[in-house]
Amino acid sequence: MSDNPIFRPLVAAIVVALLQTAFLGYMIESRASILRSGVDVVLKTVPVDPRDLLRGDYVILAYDISTIPADKITGGFPTEAMDAQLSVRLEKQSDGFWGVAEASFGPLAPKDGSVIARSAPFYYYPTPDNPPSSLNVEYGIERYYVPEGEGRVLEEARNASALAVTASIDDDGRMQIRVISIDGKPLYEEPLY
Repeated sequence: MSDNPIFRPLVAAIVVALLQTAFLGYMIESRASILRSGVDVVLKTVPVDPRDLLRGDYVILAYDISTIPADKITGGFPTEAMDAQLSVRLEKQSDGFWGVAEASFGPLAPKDGSVIARSAPFYYYPTPDNPPSSLNVEYGIERYYVPEGEGRVLEEARNASALAVTASIDDDGRMQIRVISIDGKPLYEEPLY
């Protein structure tokens, strides 16, 4: 049967289909595991330049935790240019939102009452004569896809500082958006699958 000229391409096609299915399943389960077992934090959004309000069917989100003041960075700044990532300790603030308590280019030890997020990788270029007063980082939750034509409501709420995002953070510091709220009322909630 293995001499059949159709057999080898058929086996190859089945193997490729299985690998693609496994890869898609891994991507879906990875996201779902963060939502299922991560720690939820409520983040305050900040207005975005109006020239980039809506591109297609997603809304651009920016967070106050995306700007890390230099005095919150422990362990110092790298002395050489490098691909970097920040560990960012978030703690619940008196207003109910979570804010930056500390950040580091290295790992941060767990601490009660806080959760550690990891920024997306970025290129850091040191300027020894003029160290930065802050660093701007992303967490991979800066875009939220919405049904066609529904982005304007979120944009207006975001620009009026009425939009909040509840994100789940897993033990590795990866974040996923769980809920989008306007004035404390949930508008969109992400399903696990």
